[in-house]
Amino acid sequence: MALYTQQEALDYHASPRPGKTEVLPTKPCNTQKDLSLAYSPGVAEACMEIHRDVSKVAQYTGRANLVAVVSNGTAVLGLGNIGPEAGKPVMEGKGVLFKTFADIDVFDIELNVTDPRKLCDVVKAMEPTFGGINLEDIKSPECFYIEQTLKKEMNIPVFHDDQHGTAVISGAGLINACHITGRDISKVKIVISGAGAAALSCAEFYISLGATRSNIYMFDSKGLITKSRTDLNEFKKNFVQETACTLAEAMQGADVFLGLSTKGVIDQAMVKSMKAPAIIFACANPDPEITYAEAMEAAPDCIMGTGRTDYPNQINNVSGFPYLFRGALDVGATEINEAMKVAAARALAALAREAVPEEVVQAYGGQHFSYGANYILPKPFDPRIIEWETVAVAQAAMDSGIATRPIADMEAYRKSLRTRVEKARARGAALYESYL
Repeated sequence: MALYTQQEALDYHASPRPGKTEVLPTKPCNTQKDLSLAYSPGVAEACMEIHRDVSKVAQYTGRANLVAVVSNGTAVLGLGNIGPEAGKPVMEGKGVLFKTFADIDVFDIELNVTDPRKLCDVVKAMEPTFGGINLEDIKSPECFYIEQTLKKEMNIPVFHDDQHGTAVISGAGLINACHITGRDISKVKIVISGAGAAALSCAEFYISLGATRSNIYMFDSKGLITKSRTDLNEFKKNFVQETACTLAEAMQGADVFLGLSTKGVIDQAMVKSMKAPAIIFACANPDPEITYAEAMEAAPDCIMGTGRTDYPNQINNVSGFPYLFRGALDVGATEINEAMKVAAARALAALAREAVPEEVVQAYGGQHFSYGANYILPKPFDPRIIEWETVAVAQAAMDSGIATRPIADMEAYRKSLRTRVEKARARGAALYESYL
């Protein structure tokens, strides 16, 4: 049953004012003195302090809490190459999630630029404005070049969520699915349907978690990635197999299936051929590679995750990117590195094993959750994620030597995070009410 009608979705975006975000001042501007402090002549004091020591931009401006969500609209999730204007509602939505879940301010930047080098030049030129860059909905393989180039050329975190967000969340799910089924991640056979940005990044991330590269069988629209193929880009070549086989053949005895392709790619016979209990992450949206009902009928003991909210184990990027950036921004990290992503996944996996508090039960209509096959990931509205994941990310940044503003008291930092987000949500709710 649909949660909304088409008209409700359009009304949501159009009323009570168009769009989903706005910019608000954080200081009063009600008197002559306020005006003098905010702009001229008082602003000169802050300007000259930053001129003398550029690191003070984090102290006297909002840069350290400001992220750019950058897209050219060439690969909007589920919609394809619809262009920067049509992609803007998605980028505004991303801003809402950053603010709601991690109290991070966002400017969405939609660029009418498809040339990868030109796009890099535009984004690089904006570094003085932002504390971090979230690349979004940029088509593959250009997205790999763009992210890699910007990470080398910029001194702030650059993160392509389409690649790494799914990797972190599904990676957390894989950690727990292996734990529940008693599997050694280094020995599992993983079959992946899809070879785009998300699939390639998931595969690399699973290796960071301990999976073995030769145990990964990746399929694109032309079949298995093999050494004999001459149509592979440099990223697909990292996952070549020696001998060709069909998807059905690869699924025989597989421990894990990851779908980042299209609906109906696998059937019940393929699921039955997997090693039991099968681990299935069918993430195509809105319709997964096999439906939840079909998979459970074929293998009732399987552990299944999808991208949907109406089935267990939703693989939802909102449990990743806000907290990765929150931790990175708070310690002044110069990048979001592999150690930080691994820390995020492990923190999520560990949190799922904890008892679920009543406030989460209430947020999900009275449903009760406990660690097991139908609950391998914390729910996105679990307020503890901000404490567990963000702290782990910040600590990983400090441990790996990329934090420019290390946090001395991590316990105090942990306690401050939930309060900060609760206040941000309350402000957002009050603002919305004021428009009605």
